[in-house]
Order: sequence, then C-alpha cells, then structure tokens
Amino acid sequence: MEEVLRALNSIKNELNEQRLEIRATGKNVTEKVTENINKMLEEKFLVWEEKHENLRKVVENQEKRIYFLEKQERKRNLVIFGIEETETSYENLERNIINWADQYFSIKLNYSDIQEVKRIGKKGVRPRPTIVSFTTLGIKINILKNRYALKNTSYNVKEDYPKYVLEKRKELQEQVQLEREKGNKAIIKYDKLIILSKNNPKRKLLSSPQNVTTPNAEEITPINKKNKLRKSDALVQRSNSITEGIMKPSMLNFLINKNATNSACSQDKQ
Repeated sequence: MEEVLRALNSIKNELNEQRLEIRATGKNVTEKVTENINKMLEEKFLVWEEKHENLRKVVENQEKRIYFLEKQERKRNLVIFGIEETETSYENLERNIINWADQYFSIKLNYSDIQEVKRIGKKGVRPRPTIVSFTTLGIKINILKNRYALKNTSYNVKEDYPKYVLEKRKELQEQVQLEREKGNKAIIKYDKLIILSKNNPKRKLLSSPQNVTTPNAEEITPINKKNKLRKSDALVQRSNSITEGIMKPSMLNFLINKNATNSACSQDKQ
C-alpha cells in the first residue's frame, strides 16, 4: 500500500513539474509571438510613416504649383467696377472697355490687346464688375499707375486675386488701421502687410494674423546705404501686384463670394 502511495505521489510531482514547464513554455511562446507582432507592426508603421511623409511633400509641392499657376493665370487681369452694363454681345463689351480706357486713361487699345473680358456675379440693379485679361502685363500696370484719373468718378479698378488671397487681405485690414493709428505707413501688397515706421524707415513685411504662409514668404532687408536688396530678397519684393492701400470691405466680400460661386459652378459642370 505504501508503495502505491509513493508511486502516486511521484506521478503527482511529475505532473506538477510538467504543468509548470508547459506554463513557462507557453509564457515564452506568448512573449516571443507578441514581440514578433510588435516588431512587424513597428516596421509597417515606419513604412507607412515614410509614405505619409512623401505624400505630404508631394501635396505641399502641388499646392505651391497651384499657387504659382493661379497667380500667373491672374497676372494680367484687372477687375473693373462701374462699367455700365449696356452691352448686347461680347464684342460690345470689348468695345466698351476700349472706349473706357481711351476716355479716362488716354490709352489706345485694340481688340488684340484684350485676351478675355467677362462679367462676374449675378445680374442686378447695379452693373456687375468686369474682369479684363490683357495680352500684356504692361497695359495692366499702365492702368493701375494712372488710376488716380478715376477719382471723383463711379469707376474703380482692382487686381484679380484668388479667393484665399482676398480672405487674407480682408484679415489684414484691421492690422493696417492699427498701424496707421500708430503713425506708421502700412500698405497691403498682394497677400502681405508692409509697414514703414516713422522711426525706422526700413520695410517690415508681415504675414496675415493667422500666420497663413505662402511660398517664398521672406522679409525684405536693406544691406547698404543705398538700400539695395539682396538677390534672394529682391525675389520677394518683385510681385505681380501693384502696391495698394485698403480695399473696401464691400468689394472684398463681393470678390470672395464671386470666387466661391465660380468654384461651385465648375464643380457642377464636371
């Protein structure tokens, strides 16, 4: 009987040892599997992170290209306010623009000087603004430089900006007012605020209050007594836009809404 009990105890001890070994082995296997899974996930995560970074760079480059192309597309455009809406055809509208430029700026335009002309917005009581795209940048600059001739008239001319630039310029209006109240000369050039302080005549170029960045946004800094600019800074100073003061909020709102309407129409057509 005692031998049987000893045999049973021996078997019991062996079973306990085997159970402990199985548990230890299972724990080791689980740890190795978990380690392998974590390693695989980490490797995949690194791959996806690299792909995400590459896609981010591609999108950023595409945005810069779109920014440049849209700016180039509007480079020779002007938005004219107040042109009477009496035309009955496209040719009549071109003729009205030619006569208007001759009357107020003494600029003799031909049909070949106008690439495209169109009304924007919904037809109403007031004449709709007219976007004119000239074949040369010189014609646009000439009109903008002499727009003082429109003083005391119902006409006005502005540059044709993309929607996001119009929104940014609208944000900068309050900052312009604050700087002018301080006695500084502040102007908006395209989508940047330029401040000329009374005590410091150096140009100070600022972005919008919300820090919306655009390509090639740098500060203009003089380097000698003649205030010549470095080549890199000269690239920033050169702009397709002509320096402007404050645009009336009503015009900004109209142009922003116009851009939104045109985008919606393009999507519907597609």
